[in-house]
Amino acid sequence: MAASVVFTLVAVAGLLVAEHRGSRRGVWVWKPLASSGFLATAIVAGALHDAYGRAIVLALSLRWVGDVLLTPEDERAFRVGVLSFLGGHLAFSSAFLIRGIDAGFAIAALVLVAAPAGITLAWLRPHLPAGMRPSVTAYVGVISLMVACAVGTIGERPALPILAGALAFFLSDLSVARDRFVASSFVNRAWGLPLYYVAQLLLAASGGG
Repeated sequence: MAASVVFTLVAVAGLLVAEHRGSRRGVWVWKPLASSGFLATAIVAGALHDAYGRAIVLALSLRWVGDVLLTPEDERAFRVGVLSFLGGHLAFSSAFLIRGIDAGFAIAALVLVAAPAGITLAWLRPHLPAGMRPSVTAYVGVISLMVACAVGTIGERPALPILAGALAFFLSDLSVARDRFVASSFVNRAWGLPLYYVAQLLLAASGGG
């Protein structure tokens, strides 16, 4: 598993260099490689051996598809990519439910995460094309649900990498939203991409048990 983690981190470094240089060819090379790395990490960790791990692999596979679809600067591909990401969040939530969650912890977390989710939507709304508002609203709702389910796993059977991965995931998506809808800048990718891939690696590693 260590080799796949190192491979992912090296590919992320290559991706950041390509993004900084504005090399679309470089992004097309390094981004799929980096995303393949977190998928490989889950498989090498033994994720295919039980239902929880297989749900994690499904979620990561949907993330891989979404990462590729978000690579071209194309509005239609972006919309489909958002749907793939949304499906990935649902798959992660399902994985956490399979593993076991404490309903009280999850409900309390959902109440707490409602405030930052609402603030995020209020921040984004003036910048969103009208056609994107339903998709983005649904996306924020589903990722909030995923975070709540991750918190729920703490109450049932503690696993800090799951919680850390879900929270890092939530935060990394803010960089994507800012870059896409508010102000495109390498700074968004400079902190968002490493955080995103670390989140995926944490969740991928949890698939091994």
